[in-house]
Amino acid sequence: MSMAEFRRLYDSTFPVLFRVAYRIVGTEDAAEDLCQDAFFRLYERNMQFPNLEEAKYWLIRVVKNAALNYAKRKERERRAYQRAFQEDLRRSETGESEYITGETRQEVQEALQKLPENMRTVLILKEYGELNYKEIGRILGISEGNVKVRVFRAREQLAALIGKDGTHVS
Repeated sequence: MSMAEFRRLYDSTFPVLFRVAYRIVGTEDAAEDLCQDAFFRLYERNMQFPNLEEAKYWLIRVVKNAALNYAKRKERERRAYQRAFQEDLRRSETGESEYITGETRQEVQEALQKLPENMRTVLILKEYGELNYKEIGRILGISEGNVKVRVFRAREQLAALIGKDGTHVS
């Protein structure tokens, strides 16, 4: 991959990667680090792809997996800290409420974290990665129909978790 191709890939793909990573990890610094790491891996390994779209899908998969691992590790650390000090730590406000109007960012973030991982992932890729069903299917290795079903079910569960009046339903 030439430097010009790498630059084109970086410029066109970084915003999508950042939105996906940020939605999963909840902090800009961590999201940016994860994205930079993915590009570094691609460059360091001198990976070759048939076209820039294939490189984009590879990067999205790498960032998604790295972000999920990061989020799991941070959650384990948070729980260990709570157990050790028996404190009720408040989560910092992160995220957006682009598709559920009237809800706070914190409520959406907390509700998203309660979704099963497979549903949370497709919803993040769809709503925050702004990818279409076909692209999500390619990234996750599932059919377009399966993606549609998961997105529908994830939205239903998210709405139920948040509740129509803005209060959490536990």
